[in-house]
Amino acid sequence: MPDENPTTCRVRFEPSGTSAEVPRGATVLDAARRAGVYLSAVCGGDGTCGKCRVTVREGEADAPPTTLLSGEERRDGVVLACQARVESDLVVAVPEDHALDTTHIVVHAGDRPADGTEDQGLGRGAYPFDPLVRKVHLAMAPPSEEDQAADHERLCMSIRTHVDAPRLDVPIDLLRRLPGILQDAKYDVTAVVARRGESAEVLAVEPGDTTACHYAVAVDAGTTTVVAHLVDLATATVLDAEAAYNSQMHFGDDYIRRIMYAEEHDAFDEMQRRLVGDINGLIRALADRHGADPACITAVVCAGNTAMIHFLLGLDARRIRRSPYVPAAAHLPPVRAAEIGLAIHPHGLLYCLPAVGAYVGADIVAGILATGLDRAPGLNLFIDIGTNGEIVLAGGEWMVCASSSAGPAFEGSGIRCGMRAAAGAIERVAVRDGQLVWRTIGVGPPRGLCGSGLLDGLAAMLEAGLIDRTGRFTDLAGPRLRDGPDGPEFILVPAEGDRGALVITQADVANLIRSKAGVYAAVEILMQMTGTDASALDAVVVAGGFGHHLDVQSAVTVGLLPDLPAERVRFVGNTSLAGARMALESRQALAAAERIADHMTYVDLMHHPTYMDAFMQANFLPHTDVARFPSVRRRLAGAGER
Repeated sequence: MPDENPTTCRVRFEPSGTSAEVPRGATVLDAARRAGVYLSAVCGGDGTCGKCRVTVREGEADAPPTTLLSGEERRDGVVLACQARVESDLVVAVPEDHALDTTHIVVHAGDRPADGTEDQGLGRGAYPFDPLVRKVHLAMAPPSEEDQAADHERLCMSIRTHVDAPRLDVPIDLLRRLPGILQDAKYDVTAVVARRGESAEVLAVEPGDTTACHYAVAVDAGTTTVVAHLVDLATATVLDAEAAYNSQMHFGDDYIRRIMYAEEHDAFDEMQRRLVGDINGLIRALADRHGADPACITAVVCAGNTAMIHFLLGLDARRIRRSPYVPAAAHLPPVRAAEIGLAIHPHGLLYCLPAVGAYVGADIVAGILATGLDRAPGLNLFIDIGTNGEIVLAGGEWMVCASSSAGPAFEGSGIRCGMRAAAGAIERVAVRDGQLVWRTIGVGPPRGLCGSGLLDGLAAMLEAGLIDRTGRFTDLAGPRLRDGPDGPEFILVPAEGDRGALVITQADVANLIRSKAGVYAAVEILMQMTGTDASALDAVVVAGGFGHHLDVQSAVTVGLLPDLPAERVRFVGNTSLAGARMALESRQALAAAERIADHMTYVDLMHHPTYMDAFMQANFLPHTDVARFPSVRRRLAGAGER
């Protein structure tokens, strides 16, 4: 007879068939995390977003009532995974919209100007090829009665004929093995030499000439995605790229929720294991595809926001979310990669690019390095829109920066039918002949709206007169409007078969307006502080996965970007990864990154006296002062006449 009150229960997730054993009373979301099954939980498990819907097919789960589920959904066994508690063995069906699709992650950086052309060589050639780790072949004369130099001194003198370093360190474990290595190899060896600032360290001494087998990896450790490039340091070639979703997403879509989860559950070690595991997975995939021995990978250079770097290194990230918002470290020395669990050369090094502070991290420093805005003449604006929004205003001799409270709406989070850019996501919305038309990623049926589709939809509804400049729906009796749990909602794609209608709700519109207002207000504050004006901008450089797919006209129409000619706007893709790769390939580039971080002035918007005024003024479409957006005013006037 089965135990009616088991202490542990097994939860199987379909269609993957993956299962996990959890204590009775654990949530279905806890079981999914333990099984490695991703469930979208934007709120981190607080039960407020309603995104973690699953269906209990077999077994008993205690699911408290919630207004986020309809009566029909509850009757069909649909529960919120973060709230439903396991009472017996379960079989749980996971909807398709939880699936993660890596095919649309931006894995390169390159200019995409208004004409649509793209150059994948962003940052190449800006600094000389002088990699952080070098392999130097040394054919040394063996000791003799005439030449009795000690092995250590003989090695160092030979290395210095190739490497200019005032200090050359040899670790004690290598020093102990050095005589045997040199004698066995008849003093024909390859030294692996790594830079540590102005000094250098001999990581290894290998028999014979192994210079042809020399690789390194550049990594962008993003909040949502982790991307890596495999670089052949022997030929200065990027061989391949690989991407994955950051598996910390099980604990929340943004890093603040992950820090909170780690504090509440003593899970900082788990956060580190997740991120290190993701990077190791990318390294293995890249090495396997190219027949490279991971032991030939001697360096990893990583860029990412400050929280991700803290998670990676196991640093205390708790004060990042608490005033006065002080990170444990901003400028980090290289560390032995093996010490944090990276599976490369046993003595290989991990270099992390520097940060400006808690909310402007190494990813932004890498972006400025990759785009060259620290050296560019004139007035230039850098915007990285992802899970958060970071802005840098560069004026040749100076740089000021800020982080906006944009939220993850532009990545589809916190939006009723929002999703990440993947097959089935509506990525474009436009007005044609008075009708809204849309286009999806891939060839399948529409499943939701990704960030670019949401922004297009907001702009298209404004131009079509479906919403006014405050974002309110204008015709509540219209055939495509209906009442929903969050108020009025516009039916973009009607229901078909088992698929419900895809809608944009009044709450979605308000969320998107707040998100774009946060970014625009940050730009305005930086310009106020520096006495500059948007009309004087020589270029607006938009980085990040969302920016890579952004439509300029839509971004200007809603008031996300200043109203400038399209040719002044550049989309540059993953500049965090490009900057990491540049630092890997050139110690001069790494030194430039250090200077960028040191010379960038951070502006704390939350304590700025006029930020909230600027934010409230930007909570209109495109702005309360429409004169700032003359092209939008003309288009809206023309649409009204039509």
